[in-house]
Amino acid sequence: MRVLVVEDERMLADAIAEWLREETHAVDTAHDGEAALQRLAVNDYDVVVLDRDLPRVHGDDVCRELVESESTARVLMLTAAAEIGDRVTGLSLGADDYLSKPFAFPELAARVLALGRRSRPAAPPVLRRAGITLDPARREVFRNGRYVPLSKKEFAVLAELLLANGGVVSAEHLLEKAWDEHADPFTSAVRLTILKLRRKLGEPPVVETVPGVGYQIP
Repeated sequence: MRVLVVEDERMLADAIAEWLREETHAVDTAHDGEAALQRLAVNDYDVVVLDRDLPRVHGDDVCRELVESESTARVLMLTAAAEIGDRVTGLSLGADDYLSKPFAFPELAARVLALGRRSRPAAPPVLRRAGITLDPARREVFRNGRYVPLSKKEFAVLAELLLANGGVVSAEHLLEKAWDEHADPFTSAVRLTILKLRRKLGEPPVVETVPGVGYQIP
């Protein structure tokens, strides 16, 4: 998934981003509300981890603008305020979930994964197609019962292909969902990742190239 972490404490933002990247997500960061709105205007995020007390533009206003834009991104609001009234206010602004500081990173990661499922059409908890089984929670992949060790990018690309349910996925979409904003749109990273993925999945080949369109698992 593509995740935006908005947190003015840079060390905490970096720690959250690194933890989520270990969970195979593509993660961008912003350290104030204005920067967050700029990124939201140009990138398609599945989940926004949003600190409430932000400089420049308050987190409440970021959440309000995101909701009014009819974005499909889900919002996990973070705050040091743990009172019930604060949680009610955050949820009433349109946040989908609320987590008080301090928090445990595994819980945050689990909440992000749950929200990400809600940002898309309903999908089964375990993805299966063409003899491939992908378990997002365990981050495990099997093909015809054989365990397939994948890198984080390979796992993320395979998940997008399986979520398409036989449809064609463009290289642009894969770059959007599996890489962060620093990725060069003209890079060969997607093609190279697909080549490695094919090799690891073994014979017969299962990932097909649709010339000029993208990739699919039919």
